Amino acid sequence: MADPERATLEPPPLQPQVTALGPLGNRVFRMLWFTWFAANTCMWMNDVAAAWLMTSIAPSPLWVALVQSASTLPVFFLGLPSGALADILDRRRYFMITQFWVAGVAAVLCGVILLGWMTPELLLALTFANGVGLAMRWPVFAAIIPEVVPRHHLAQALALNGVAMNGSRIVGPLVAGALIASLGSAWVFVLNAILSVAAGFVIMRWRREHKESPLGRERLSSAMRVGMQFVRQSGRMRGILLRISVFFLHSTAQMALLPLVARGLPGGAAGTFTVLLASMGAGAIFAALQMPRLRAWMPLQRLVFVGTALQALGTLVMAYAPNIAIAVPAMVISGMAWITVANSLTVAAQMALPDWVRARGMSIYQMCLMGSMAAGAALWGQVATWTSVPTSLAAASVAGVILMAVVQRLTRDRGTEEDLTPSQVLKVPQMAGPAHGGRIQVCVEYRIDPARSQEFMAVMEESRRSRLRQGALNWQLVHDLSDPSCYIEQITDESWIEHLRRFDRITAADAQLRDRRLSFHLGEEPPRVMRYVIERE
Repeated sequence: MADPERATLEPPPLQPQVTALGPLGNRVFRMLWFTWFAANTCMWMNDVAAAWLMTSIAPSPLWVALVQSASTLPVFFLGLPSGALADILDRRRYFMITQFWVAGVAAVLCGVILLGWMTPELLLALTFANGVGLAMRWPVFAAIIPEVVPRHHLAQALALNGVAMNGSRIVGPLVAGALIASLGSAWVFVLNAILSVAAGFVIMRWRREHKESPLGRERLSSAMRVGMQFVRQSGRMRGILLRISVFFLHSTAQMALLPLVARGLPGGAAGTFTVLLASMGAGAIFAALQMPRLRAWMPLQRLVFVGTALQALGTLVMAYAPNIAIAVPAMVISGMAWITVANSLTVAAQMALPDWVRARGMSIYQMCLMGSMAAGAALWGQVATWTSVPTSLAAASVAGVILMAVVQRLTRDRGTEEDLTPSQVLKVPQMAGPAHGGRIQVCVEYRIDPARSQEFMAVMEESRRSRLRQGALNWQLVHDLSDPSCYIEQITDESWIEHLRRFDRITAADAQLRDRRLSFHLGEEPPRVMRYVIERE
């Protein structure tokens, strides 16, 4: 093990120079970035056109609100399955298919409108189908980015993705509005289909080599179970998910109530709403380009809390802004704070996930984000109904800062980032006969000095989380009553194939943990390992 005192005396290794636009020098990332910008522009165009179309065929507020529900519900239904598929299938091909899916839905929408067959129910169904493509696309894109950029450029790459998201938030509605006013809603979907097909063909040009596992593809149900289990057993991921949920639960109050705030300003109209949205997008883009400096200036926890506080301040100013001259700077500050917190936590999530489970982990991250936004919009909308819009925004601001302070105190990161690079430290076991279909139980027998049992138990608790993160079904540690020095670690796997998969999932951090376990074992021989098949339960 490395000497910590020596590590503090030696100068740190030189890091490559990092700039905000550095990742765009990577040809593959540049191609993916423009594809992502086009895809998100299509998303905003589709949302604007669908909502406007619904006001024409069914002007009821309920029908109009259901358009937003139809576009976001697929994230909750398909978030985890889409992440699992992105981990077990060829990510390039999967990403390409999602683009063609969105293009196909846009083409159907266009055809139905031109033929005069559109109904409110059909519009909701096609909006839901479009949301399916979006729900399937996000996890695979999140998993691809760490493949194509070096680790030291990951934060900047994700910040540039935020630039694409916020830039498309400005461009998409403007283009959709211009087309609706001049040619009609159908032509928005025509352009959407063309851009989506073009993005799909651009992805086809990417020559990514997909490495199929010699053990074959994971079953979807098993892949979903392992993804949930990894996140549940990862303290870092749990802390990140709690922070992102708290932040968006409260910050979404500003976006949910922004139309009412805009209408209440002097001269408030649709143009006022557009100016406020553009101001928020501009602030987010500016902050995204400053992320390298911000990350060097503040550690993650402080950056998240300061961002939360600034976003709350922007929301509070918006609540009582007397005119647009005050509201615009407040929206700029809110946009800067929003992208700072979102980018910081997204980078932290990416760093906490090994590649084999990255898409599943990021899909769960997305589900928490979207779920907290949906819950926050309903919560603060109801508070505004009971009281007033300014009161609701003020309450969201204060509550958000207080809760984030509590979360930061309860989930303080006390360690350094784990080394998640794959490790081949363990040899894959060979079986003499054909593979059994039953569950596999692995027993590892340790001989421990009883005087060090408490230290050993602490290390074995870490081992329990490690084994379960790798996909084990169950773990337990038994102690021999007649021999105080004998401990047996019992690990249950779903099948022999799933047992072998755990060897592919061992990281450098797991290897270091193994060395710590072995340091407690007495004797020259290593711990005895026995493998059994469970015939009956």
